[in-house]
Amino acid sequence: MEIDSLKILLNDIKVKFENIKQALMLDSKKEKLTKLEKTTMQDGFWEDTSLQASVLSEMKIIKNTIEKMEYIEKEIDDFAGYIELAEEMNDAESYKEAVNLSKTLESKLEKLEIDTLLSDEYDSNNAIITIHPGAGGTESQDWALMLYRMYTRWADKSGFEVEVFDLQDGEEAGIKSVSILVKGINAYGYLKGENGVHRLVRISPFDSNSRRHTSFAAVEVMPEIEDDINVEIRPEDIEMDVYRASGAGGQHVNKTSSAVRLKHIPTGIVVSCQTERSQLQNRENAMKMLKAKIYKLERQNREKMMNDIKGETTDNSWGNQIRSYVFCPYTLVKDHRTNFEVGNVQAVMDGKIDDFIYEYLKYLKKDKM
Repeated sequence: MEIDSLKILLNDIKVKFENIKQALMLDSKKEKLTKLEKTTMQDGFWEDTSLQASVLSEMKIIKNTIEKMEYIEKEIDDFAGYIELAEEMNDAESYKEAVNLSKTLESKLEKLEIDTLLSDEYDSNNAIITIHPGAGGTESQDWALMLYRMYTRWADKSGFEVEVFDLQDGEEAGIKSVSILVKGINAYGYLKGENGVHRLVRISPFDSNSRRHTSFAAVEVMPEIEDDINVEIRPEDIEMDVYRASGAGGQHVNKTSSAVRLKHIPTGIVVSCQTERSQLQNRENAMKMLKAKIYKLERQNREKMMNDIKGETTDNSWGNQIRSYVFCPYTLVKDHRTNFEVGNVQAVMDGKIDDFIYEYLKYLKKDKM
């Protein structure tokens, strides 16, 4: 048994944990939580719905971080205990437990390091993802479906909940578009780097001559905007259509006009939702998407104004894809912003995108320094 190696690893884990603790400002978070808890005890707090939503949301995020850190601290103590038992009692079972726990701790600390990079205003929010295929018919529509599956598999493995707002099936295969809500703390912070054009290179299963095809799909990622965030949408600026939903849902879906399409007249933004049985619920979900899109547009306009002042230009054309997924003649997934790449394309399509998320967040932080 290599006890000395485990002792060195334990020390490294302790040092990394302390660094993360400082980066997350855990002591400050505990002080902040105490202040927020006192706020909830003030007169009139529970009558002020806007303040209530804001405070409780912040408390939930802070509690999540504190609980996560305290549990890992306990696991580090357990790790040290197993090493001690393995050494003193020459216990092979304790040694095995120590090795297994070390792997778990390393994985958890790696994810916590990602959390230290999430400091933007809406990083803690839920994320709305919309995927549209590019030109290319069935091949591109199938690629959009593959990306949709990749994100839902990642969300499932990462403990996030996925709610489908709208899904339009392709005529032969794939999808024409899909909008989903990824629910959980830091969902937007993790996924914001997925925003952009994704490129696929493979032998098309829809080509009878088995030729190699290049397909594109656009992924749009927006934070779900809470009700306490002021995004002005006047009722007279919204045009609403109702229609019968298509796809899954049974007879009810086909017999009632429950699907909702909203158009924001000043901007021309159009959103739709058809997955709920209730027209009212579909309208509420569509309003969530509309609010997020308008907020994103306003933010982009502000950034463009600042870039114009600084003399910077950006080009979001199809040629400027953020990531390429190559299935043939070799296998490779490469992010063109960070230059991070992996050869196991199937693992990525199965939702293993944490490394791409981490590298992009490090790239963002470096870019801001």
